[in-house]
Amino acid sequence: MSETRVHLSKTEPAAYEALDAFSKTVGAICAANGIDDRLKEIVMIHCSQLNGCSYCARIHVDRAIAVGLDADTLTQIPTWRESGVFSERERAALELAEAFTHISDGGVSDEVYDRVGGVFTEKEYAALSWACVSINAFNRIVIAGRYPVPARAPKVQG
Repeated sequence: MSETRVHLSKTEPAAYEALDAFSKTVGAICAANGIDDRLKEIVMIHCSQLNGCSYCARIHVDRAIAVGLDADTLTQIPTWRESGVFSERERAALELAEAFTHISDGGVSDEVYDRVGGVFTEKEYAALSWACVSINAFNRIVIAGRYPVPARAPKVQG
């Protein structure tokens, strides 16, 4: 994907800055409503993976590592249904992330809403929902603009 596209954050920075401020508000809502960084980053990564957004996936994998997620857990996110490494809360959050990311497939079904609502309080559900809205918005901006994800320089062993 070497084609250059309009970089929305540079072309119309006010809108991007508003989205960034929204994202920070969502982060504060998550923290205030009992959604820890580990859970939030798992959701951000999964939404980004589902959307095919390598740029955002990289950012959130880096953040997940910074808050203590290990390689095994990170590699299990795409196959969470078959994996035993996720807690009931994480599994519910991953299911909600899928429903929000694939919202055009009938919205958040009653079954998903009831399952997820049986695990999370109303405030937690709302916080996770806003997190899904936020990352899905960023994914769309980045994918449409084909933001580059260059290879990283190899780490020097010291």
